[in-house]
Amino acid sequence: MIMETHEYSNGEITIIWQPTLCTHAGACIHSLPKVYNPKARPWITPENATTSEIIEQIGQCPSGALSFKHNTKM
Repeated sequence: MIMETHEYSNGEITIIWQPTLCTHAGACIHSLPKVYNPKARPWITPENATTSEIIEQIGQCPSGALSFKHNTKM
């Protein structure tokens, strides 16, 4: 089974969101509202926070719906 994913990048890292895993606990919205805004499109804007802030927040996602990967530089 292939999981639906959406990716959002700030250049340094890419946030990966898997909506089927999301329990809508709101931890992301409460901890980084400048990045996560469910009323906006796109609803994730990683350029609004530092990479370290995003990594810390993703570590607090209770469902595991959010993850990240480091972008490689050519």
